[in-house]
Amino acid sequence: MRGVSIGRALMPVLMLAAACVQAQEHADGAGDVVTSDRIGMGLAADIAEEAVAACTRRGYAVTAVVVDPSGDPQVMMRATHAPRFTRQIATDKARAVILAGIDSGAFRANREDIRMEMNHVDGILVLDGAVAIESAGSTIGALGISGAPGGDKDAECAREALEAFFDRLQLR
Repeated sequence: MRGVSIGRALMPVLMLAAACVQAQEHADGAGDVVTSDRIGMGLAADIAEEAVAACTRRGYAVTAVVVDPSGDPQVMMRATHAPRFTRQIATDKARAVILAGIDSGAFRANREDIRMEMNHVDGILVLDGAVAIESAGSTIGALGISGAPGGDKDAECAREALEAFFDRLQLR
């Protein structure tokens, strides 16, 4: 019987310890199963296509790349006359958004102190022209554009494309 009473006395302590471990795992994102929000391929393709169309209406031949939350390219759309190098530049701009958690132009403006060093990181370019794709408060991807005469113009096209799909991004 004595063992039973010690077990009962320890039960609240064990439950508290388990709750603390679980809370720490949740805070670290290191649980047994981790889920993340991601953009679907259909919406990613629609956004990229609209981004190229938005820039085409302004007279710019661009490439638009949507990357997932890991920075891996999911969709790429290139205007017929967009230079081939715009593919890599758009991708690397979008990856800068994933790295920083903010639009690439804001990253460039806020971290001028490390911009040159960041541009030496393989797969990252800290230039204007990429924006976060968010849904219900989560970053589900990023849209990078390259080819307009200035990153600010790339960013305008990107924002216009996202605005066109506002309702689809807020469905959750």
